Formats: sequence, C-alpha cells, structure tokens
Amino acid sequence: MTPHLQDQFLSVVSREEAIAKFDAALGALSPRQELLPLAESAGRVLARDLSAPADVPPFDRSGVDGFALRAADLTGASAANPVILRLTGEEIACGTAPRLSIGPGEASLIATGGPLPRGADAVVMVEHTDPLPDGRIEVRRAALPGQFIGRAGSDLARGEVLLRRATLIGAREIGMIAAAGIGEVPVFARPRVAVLSTGDELVAPGQALAPAQIHDANGPMIAAACAENGAEARFLGAFPDQAAPLEAAMRAALQGADMLILSGGTSKGAGDLTHRLVAGLGAPGIVVHGVALKPGKPLCLAVCNGKPVVVLPGFPTSAMFTFHDIVAPVLRRMAGLPARGVHEVTATLPLRLPSETGRTEFAMVALSEGPEGRVAFATGKGSGAVTSFAQADGFVQIGALEDHLPEGSKVQVQLFTPALRMPDLVIAGSHCTGLDLVLGPLAGAGLQIRSLAIGSLGGLQAALRGECDLAPIHLLDPASGSFNTPFLTETLELLPGWQRMQGLVFRKGDPRFAGDDPQAALARALADPDCLMVSRNQGAGTRILIDQLLKGAKPQGWLNQPRSHTAVAAAVVQERADWGVTIAPVAQDAGLGFLPLAPEHYDFALVRSRMERPAVKAFRETLALPETRQALERAGFTPA
Repeated sequence: MTPHLQDQFLSVVSREEAIAKFDAALGALSPRQELLPLAESAGRVLARDLSAPADVPPFDRSGVDGFALRAADLTGASAANPVILRLTGEEIACGTAPRLSIGPGEASLIATGGPLPRGADAVVMVEHTDPLPDGRIEVRRAALPGQFIGRAGSDLARGEVLLRRATLIGAREIGMIAAAGIGEVPVFARPRVAVLSTGDELVAPGQALAPAQIHDANGPMIAAACAENGAEARFLGAFPDQAAPLEAAMRAALQGADMLILSGGTSKGAGDLTHRLVAGLGAPGIVVHGVALKPGKPLCLAVCNGKPVVVLPGFPTSAMFTFHDIVAPVLRRMAGLPARGVHEVTATLPLRLPSETGRTEFAMVALSEGPEGRVAFATGKGSGAVTSFAQADGFVQIGALEDHLPEGSKVQVQLFTPALRMPDLVIAGSHCTGLDLVLGPLAGAGLQIRSLAIGSLGGLQAALRGECDLAPIHLLDPASGSFNTPFLTETLELLPGWQRMQGLVFRKGDPRFAGDDPQAALARALADPDCLMVSRNQGAGTRILIDQLLKGAKPQGWLNQPRSHTAVAAAVVQERADWGVTIAPVAQDAGLGFLPLAPEHYDFALVRSRMERPAVKAFRETLALPETRQALERAGFTPA
C-alpha cells in the first residue's frame, strides 16, 4: 500500500470534538453590519434594536366614518330622545388638517383616518345619525370620551422599541418600519461565501459528458444551501486536480469572501490536493480532518487567518449532511440568524437498519402512515446518491456504538423541513416505467405521491403490514403457473395492471446474442468469462426470474444489483455490463438489443383497509381511463 493511503484519516475525531475544535479556532464570530434601504431589507436580519423616531399615529384620528363631537353633548341621547347638533360645515378627510374647532353643540363630518379637530373628544358612526334639512344632524346614541378615536402614539410611542435585534424582516416587519417613518434599516450583512468544486471528472450541468465524467451536483447544491442559510454565495465552478491553478483559485476566492467551501479532494489519495493546499492558506490552518460520521468521514475543517475554510466530502449525500450538521450553524451565526430549529416526529422502523460501529450515522428515511402510526422506510442509496434527499422526509441518527437499529424500533426522525406533509398515496414494490404514466396525472392534480422501489417481495410485505396503499408486484407461482394472485391474503385485493415482456438486453451487434433463441444466447454469455452481466436487487420480481435462469450460477457482474429496469439498461449502454434482464419498453428506449424471455403480469396488491382513501380511488380511476390505457399501449405495455 502506498504511503499516501496508509496515513489516511490518522486523526479521526468524534462529531462533538470536531464541532468544539472548529468553534474554538473560529473564536467569537461578529457579523458585519450594513444599512439598507427599506425596500431591500426583506429577508434580512435586524442588526440592532429599532426604536420609533415619532409617535404612530402622529395625531389623534377617527376610526370610523362619522361625526367628530363632544361626548358631553350626547348625555342621555337615544333613539327615543335624540340630540340635535349643528354642523360646522367642514368635512375632514385623510390627509387634510382640520381648520375649525368643535364648540359645544357642534359636530364635523369626518372620514376614517381623518385627524380629530380641536375640541372633539369622540366620534359617532354615521349609521347612528340622521341629517336634518337645516344643516343639523340628529344623533340617536350617547358616546363616551375617546370613542372610535385612535390616539397619537397609541400604536407606537416615540422612543418605543419597534423591533428587536436579530428579528428576521418580513412583510409585517416592513409595514411596521414604514409606519414609523424609517427609510434605512440596519441589518447584518450576508456572509460572502465562495464555493468551488474540485475533480478532474467534473463537468458543468448542460455540458456533454466524456467517458468517466460526471456532472457537478455539489457546487450548485452547496451554493443554494448557503443561500438558504443567509449567505451570499458565489459558485466559481469546478477545477481540475492541478495544484497551481487550484491554489490560485482558492487564494483569490478567499481574499474576496468571508468563507470558502470546497468539495472533493479530502481523502488523502494521490489526486486529492485540496486538503494539502488548504493547509497553506493561513494560520492556524486545518483543525479537523476526518470525523467519525457516516456519511461524511472525509470532512476537513480549517480556519485561515480568521476565515473558515471547509472541504466537504465529494459524494453529494456526504457533502450535504456534513454541511447542514456542522457548517450551516457557523454560517447562520455569521449571518446573525438564530440556530435552525430541530423538528422531530416519532416513527417505527419496519425493517432492521444496519450500521457500523465507531461512527455516528445519519440514515435518511421516508415516512408513511401504518396501522399503528408513522413508519420510517430507509431510503439510502449510498453517499454518492443525490436523489436520496428528494425521496426522504428526514433522517434518523444511529449512535457510534450501535451496529444496527432493530426491526420495530421507535425512532426520532429529524425532519428536513418544519412542515411535514404526509403523502396522499404510498406505493411500495416493483419498479416499472409504465407506473409513471399513471402517477403523472395524479401528481398534476396535486396529490402527494411516494413511490418506493423495494421490489415485489418487499412491497408485498409492506402491504401485508399495512404500511403502503398498494404494492406493484410481478411474482410467478411455479406450482400454479399464475402471476400474483397466489401471493395474496385476505387483507389484500388484486388490481390488474398490465402485461409486459421481460427479456435479455444487450448492445446490438454483440455476436454472443445473435439469433432469436434467448436460451442459446444465455449459454454463450455464461460460457464467456469476459461477458459481464448486471443483475437486480434482492426481492425484485425480475431478480427471481434471473435466479431461475442462472440456476445457481453467479457469473461476473452478478453482485451488481441495481433497483430499476432503467439502471440495468444504462449499465449495458455504458459498457459497464454486457447483458442483463429488463422489460421491452426500456430496451427499446435505450436502443439496445432484446431477446424476449417471458410475458408477465404487472399488477397491484391493494390493502383492503386503505381502499376507501381518496388517493387510492383516484389511482384506480386513473388506471381505468381510456387515455391511460392508450398511453400504456404506446409505451409498449398491454393493459389488462
């Protein structure tokens, strides 16, 4: 083993120690302040207490349309005994200063918001008066002093604190500041964060990929996460693993920023330059490199001449977990924002959740409603999978000394967003591209849909436990030769879906798959040790078919077990595998060769206790629509 790999992560520390060391090196963080025009202050954080420079309102004003008068003149007034008052002839509107005072037995017409004239101490509503033909009014109700009058300073008195420091300014706060006559607002400046990605394999989204390249997801994602936490983020692009230009870019970025965040190059491999370059950017330099987290072990934390410098792991899930857990709290302090609140719900794990001892692990989960409350399905696809976030509602934490969480455990799920909306429809089971044709209209109608590709057997078990609404399955019973029905119990009902053809998929022109006989082609493939296969995940209906074909054989590539038909096709197209088993529509879309093996029924096991749910009814209705059936036929499926 080479020396640069032997010294990998020699100083791995716990999560708590990493945070303590980083905070100690940063010292007291004092957010910068700036003065902004009121119109630009929305979404910013108030940097100091804001006091009213004048009374609000600045004068006594009427709260209704009516007449300003003296309350004493209406003593004893009633419908049976009205009081008659003389009108001054003045009509007081908003923005018009009164010219005439109110004497005994007098009244002036006044609009809502109009300033109260001198001598008046009450207002009566116009509905309680009747006009007389000689310039007088008849008042049918008595009044108390101060009635329907908003006194000067009743909203805010001069010198009164209007808003407190650290208040997040929104529309309501803007209204209060404007009413107080304040045109410029002292706010905390947004910390300037420079974001760089590193790696020879990275290509900007929108550009074509060469072999062994991937699109840069980390850079745009981290910049957006910085903005969500009060920063002004500037993504500077992806840089190759070349020391001189990368170091120049890092130094230039740090010079004009309050924080520098990079991703990739933390693992101390031969091409991992980032952490080595960070060490030379300024004192004290790297304070933590390696944290006992999963995902997130390669995290590197540094402070260079008073500025935080962070190198996040290159895998997207690792990068985002470590950012939100360790970096975001620092960024929020720099922005003057309060710590983000922790929002948790309790749920039950339907299956054992394994872990490894020695590292605190964060496992993403998707929530659904089971018979006895919330259920948390693990959704992790590995630290390189960015789509795990889209499917998850939150995560559970597994302690460093635990090697698993047992089936049936009650766990605390930390939510990604404060407002949890449980899905209207939960589908767990086999993957099929045809399912999107049914779910698309439902999503367009506003239904929240969760679709978990956990295989036919996994979906069937979830349905039997009552943890989903329906389970897509394509399971063949060898004894009867029937699909799906033999696997149901009295708690489930079968909803016919469609038929589809499973077959061998390969790159066109491969001589090992010449001819029309799939069994002969399979025999040639198995006889060639260089012919790589791609399998499917345990529990998938397609995996059962594959195991029947292989009859116990485990050729090269058998351990490559993706969760979807499209992933199988992609592996063959990209020459990571030479053959696999998938469905005809996917093979056709991918431009691959296809040898049919057997037609199968892709149906839905409905949970009887959940069949009256509106979303389940909507699913059944959509599946039966002529336009849905036509769409399935166009895609290569045969509706039941």
